[in-house]
Amino acid sequence: MSEIKNVPLPDIGDFDEVEVIEILVAVGDTVAEDDGIITLESDKASMEIPAPFAGVIAEIKVTLGDKIKQDDIILSIKSVGNDAEIVEEVAKVVSAEPKILPVVVPDIGDFDEVEVIEILVNAGDVLSEEDGIITLESDKASMEIPTPLAGKVIDINVALGDKVKLGDLILNIKSTSVEAVVTKDTAPKPTAAPAPKPTNTPAPQTLDQSVSTTPKGDSHASPSIRKLARELGVDLSNVTGTGQKSRILDTDLKGYVKQIITSGGTGGLPKTPVIDFSKFGLLEIQPLTRINKLSGKHLTACWLNIPHVTQFDEVNIDKMETYRQEQKANGVKLTPLVFIMKGVVQALQAHPRFNASLDESGENLIIKKYFNLGIAMDTPNGLVVPVIKDVEQKSLLELATELAQTSAKARNGKLSPKDMQGAGFTISSLGGIGGTQFTPIVNAPEVAILGVSRSFNKPSWNGKNFVPELTLPLALSYDHRVIDGAQGGRFMAELNNILSEANYD
Repeated sequence: MSEIKNVPLPDIGDFDEVEVIEILVAVGDTVAEDDGIITLESDKASMEIPAPFAGVIAEIKVTLGDKIKQDDIILSIKSVGNDAEIVEEVAKVVSAEPKILPVVVPDIGDFDEVEVIEILVNAGDVLSEEDGIITLESDKASMEIPTPLAGKVIDINVALGDKVKLGDLILNIKSTSVEAVVTKDTAPKPTAAPAPKPTNTPAPQTLDQSVSTTPKGDSHASPSIRKLARELGVDLSNVTGTGQKSRILDTDLKGYVKQIITSGGTGGLPKTPVIDFSKFGLLEIQPLTRINKLSGKHLTACWLNIPHVTQFDEVNIDKMETYRQEQKANGVKLTPLVFIMKGVVQALQAHPRFNASLDESGENLIIKKYFNLGIAMDTPNGLVVPVIKDVEQKSLLELATELAQTSAKARNGKLSPKDMQGAGFTISSLGGIGGTQFTPIVNAPEVAILGVSRSFNKPSWNGKNFVPELTLPLALSYDHRVIDGAQGGRFMAELNNILSEANYD
């Protein structure tokens, strides 16, 4: 028998509230157990929440941009016992007759009447549930009103400047829940409203006309973002949104203003050229994975905001390799990385400034007394950085076992949010791939990262002869606001000594 069950947000780690940045299903969709249903994003990571059981999506109770916490209801699923029941439940919804339903002004708080300052749709537009339809403004706040159901706009019953109140008709929509689901990917995009006729009224001033001479078309943003933009004198059509469906986020608006201020009105960073590559030959378009997109934004922010310095060194690891081979002969397989992890923790204990973060003001250093290491791992979907905790308390064998298990989870996309939190320092090892050196990007809010390249034999003069020496190339990148060159040099010398003398126990 089918049964409708609510799906609450599970324990996602040490977060009070996280933002919904992606809804991966629609009403009427059939999901299997562990299929993704929504994506959440905190200031540290993004996470995909899976369905705990199979069935048909009956109702979605969150919208993009919502802040939710543990046990909040995400959606409800009509659980079914077999494929025949799934087909039957979907057929019931698909066969529902489309209806023309009114959309009225909902309860918007303690206001008698509020003004319509923006109409976001046109007659004939096809909407998804929770798409914005109008923006209202009172003397205290502005608010975007979403459509409570999906479908096609039949007519609009308000105009710019109208004063509306609770229960007033906004528009009529022809909709069934599944009709919207079926058409959402193929429906025509909303048509742009006709351009206003030119008048003699001067255009509103932006922060810098030299930066914003070319509007980018329709802009999508929340009421709070629109209000802030009006206060700052920013034309949102000139701000590029990085949110879902190019929605303008708080960080986009603040970044735009910061760019203008820091560039002195000269336009900030130049844009890269847009080129039609198809005129040169055949092409293949490969969309970036979600991990690519998220890590790309994070690394760009790290590179632009942190003054990087990278120091290079080479370590003689003959003793380490001898010990490793002895253990291997005894049936204990240890990778070089576990030795490096133990050595890094010893160096961090001697140089605590490297196991730290700047506070929000940028005026205080937060020294971490725990020793958790982020380990960058390559996966089919992109780079991830799970965290191995309490490294100083674990043996080489324990670290090797945990690394192997974590690597398998990373490759299979099974890392949880807790697996990605709490690092104080990161190691990025390309030893199994190759290369002689590289310059790793500091993984903010950390202040340093160690890059490890492939070891190689090089001739070394011992006073009488050249002898082969197994050499490990290291690259230490650090935040120059926190760590100066002398401190970086001392850390590398300490780590070199630990690794070369096999002082990793």
